[in-house]
Amino acid sequence: MSRTYDVSVPVRTGGLIYPGNPEILIEPQQAISAGAGANVSRVSFGSHTGTHVDAARHFFDDGQTVDQIPLDKFVGPAVLLAFDEPDRVSVGAPDLEPHDLAGQKRVLIRTRNSARLKNPEFDPKYAFLAPDGAEYLVSLEVELVGVDYLSIEQFHSGHHRTHRALLEKQVVIIEGLDLSEPAPGAYQLVCLPLRLEGLDGSPARALLIG
Repeated sequence: MSRTYDVSVPVRTGGLIYPGNPEILIEPQQAISAGAGANVSRVSFGSHTGTHVDAARHFFDDGQTVDQIPLDKFVGPAVLLAFDEPDRVSVGAPDLEPHDLAGQKRVLIRTRNSARLKNPEFDPKYAFLAPDGAEYLVSLEVELVGVDYLSIEQFHSGHHRTHRALLEKQVVIIEGLDLSEPAPGAYQLVCLPLRLEGLDGSPARALLIG
């Protein structure tokens, strides 16, 4: 029997954010306990909060916005790879090449980061996808790459080569996936970003079924 894994992280006040991004604040705007007829909340956070999608507009002013990405990129077969050694710094082309990725359109990469997503303190030493790894996946015509921390790129890389290599070719990036529970292997991915018109990214709910 198949199982559904929720691989998105909760969005909560004071939750984990990438340094410099807007903080997360959720507070009551109307409350039954205060005499209102219903409970309504005010929500404030950035477009790259929690589990989220990067659109090409994130790094290219004329790039595709999140609401313009075809939905079929977010739904369908995906392969989950594990590179979760405690001392791993990055995932590069030599790490990916031994895996049979021919014909795979959606590749998810699990590292030691998944255990760190629950820590509200940002870890600048997270494992990342190296630029040559991104270029290798582009060469295979992969359409979506997912990772398990708030950025796919090395912290303060200064060059943004990983992001740019993928987004330049309209490869969708999902960041902030909690991949700690599902085992490596084949799944069906369902990941839908909010339909935020004209934006560079959006929080999303992501599921793996398999």
